[in-house]
Amino acid sequence: MMTDPVALAADLIRCPTVTPEEGGALVLLERRLSEAGFACTRVDRAGTPNLFARWGAKGDPRSFGFNGHTDVVPVGDRAAWSTDPFGAEERAGYLWGRGASDMKSGVAAFVAAAIDLVGNTPPDGAILIAITGDEEGDATDGTVALLDWMAANGEAMTACLVGEPTCPNVMGEMMKIGRRGSMTARFTARGVQGHSAYPHRAKNPVAAIAQLATRLCDRRLDEGTAHFDASTLALTTIDTGNTATNVIPATCRATVNIRFNDTHTGESLADWLRAEAAAVAAETGVAIETAVTVSGEAFLTPPGALSQLVADAVEAETGRRPELSTSGGTSDARFIKDHCPVVEFGLVGATMHQVDERVSTDQIRQLKAIYARILQTYFAP
Repeated sequence: MMTDPVALAADLIRCPTVTPEEGGALVLLERRLSEAGFACTRVDRAGTPNLFARWGAKGDPRSFGFNGHTDVVPVGDRAAWSTDPFGAEERAGYLWGRGASDMKSGVAAFVAAAIDLVGNTPPDGAILIAITGDEEGDATDGTVALLDWMAANGEAMTACLVGEPTCPNVMGEMMKIGRRGSMTARFTARGVQGHSAYPHRAKNPVAAIAQLATRLCDRRLDEGTAHFDASTLALTTIDTGNTATNVIPATCRATVNIRFNDTHTGESLADWLRAEAAAVAAETGVAIETAVTVSGEAFLTPPGALSQLVADAVEAETGRRPELSTSGGTSDARFIKDHCPVVEFGLVGATMHQVDERVSTDQIRQLKAIYARILQTYFAP
């Protein structure tokens, strides 16, 4: 009997797994995978739920891995939903609910494909599945914890596919072979408070932050590279908390977010940001503190055997050759790239994180067929 990925996705959606809640999703997957002959291990760390599953021999030189997550973002205004966010309703050819697109249906598709393969035509090799409950959160104890545990226990993937939704509008149109880096810088300018009628007696941190913001926003970071668009810097907030119109405040804060390509590293951009802040501080006499958080470095899996394997399977099942892209935000592939070659392919993500998140049930079944073809080809003699 073949595994229905839509039914499995619906079962997962019914598990309330808003980060960091496990909600029963990994318990369900562990049971289904164990029944199919996978050796399963919970790799929870610091309260974060994680699941590792392997079929086949440890250390097999052909060990294909899947990675995904079962945690979801909050539902937002529940009254704005036309259905129960955790009801997994099937209606009008779609499966509705939080996580339908991002990414419980993707997890269901690769789990279903793996279960059917090992049950019907056991491969000469190993299938590894690593699923976290902390991709939408801080991601410090999710896939990172799984990879740490794998390294400590002699488990290794020779190639990995992350099942994130990668197609903007049409099934099969895009896959990811890398991701831009992401970082956030927070600036705190500390001046001297004073009366706005006597600005010479104050040191205005708002003006200093405005000057710094202009310098940063006017800088074109690069022109893009062969596989990446130009890097971007966005000013996301300037805050003083000042409600008085006749007072120059003592403190002003600003935040910028940078999405960067492989021209840069987080460290090189952090050095630039600190240098710009220091220059403005020297010009204005306002002290500026800079705090930088790098959530992921830019990376690329160069086009080759893995991307061709996935693209061939996508084209065979959809009739479309997917674009090899590095667009979008970050994903857990940023951690896996240090372990083995990794690419991403999944469903259409048009409604992810939205009210009334949903995905076509036909596309879920199509995705399972794509993953099944990838596995069959990978393990072909």
